[in-house]
Amino acid sequence: MNSVQFLIEHLINAGAMAVLAESCTAGLVADRFAQEPGASKVLWGSFVCYTIEAKIAMLGLDESMLRNHGMVSCECACAMAEAAQKKSRAVLALSVTGLAGPGGDDRNTPVGTVWIAVKNADQRTEAQHFLFTGSRNEIRDKAAEKALETLVRASGQI
Repeated sequence: MNSVQFLIEHLINAGAMAVLAESCTAGLVADRFAQEPGASKVLWGSFVCYTIEAKIAMLGLDESMLRNHGMVSCECACAMAEAAQKKSRAVLALSVTGLAGPGGDDRNTPVGTVWIAVKNADQRTEAQHFLFTGSRNEIRDKAAEKALETLVRASGQI
């Protein structure tokens, strides 16, 4: 049994659902989740919010927070996870935001910078910072894998 199958079985047994909010991964986490049988029982859905406008319109994020902290920040990742949970009936919420390249942003954020946040069943939001290397798609793949690992760990708190 792989980690996503374990996650799905655990969420089914707990009667819990997960929701995703993805930026740089653009739906890769949801895709990998949905490849496994039973995902429809526990995956509420995924918000793919690639632009600042999408983060504001879909998740209701505060524009001034995004402009002050940037879209590739701990604050943005936490706000994405919290907003996704509020908009769903999910117990767990996970978000991914980052810079896959090839170019940078106006804050000199290094390419490969990724923030992953999870809002746990106990209502705490925790974020982790990563710096991945590789091509644009390799960074996105690594971020999606790390996001799934993070969700598996968080599910253990249910």
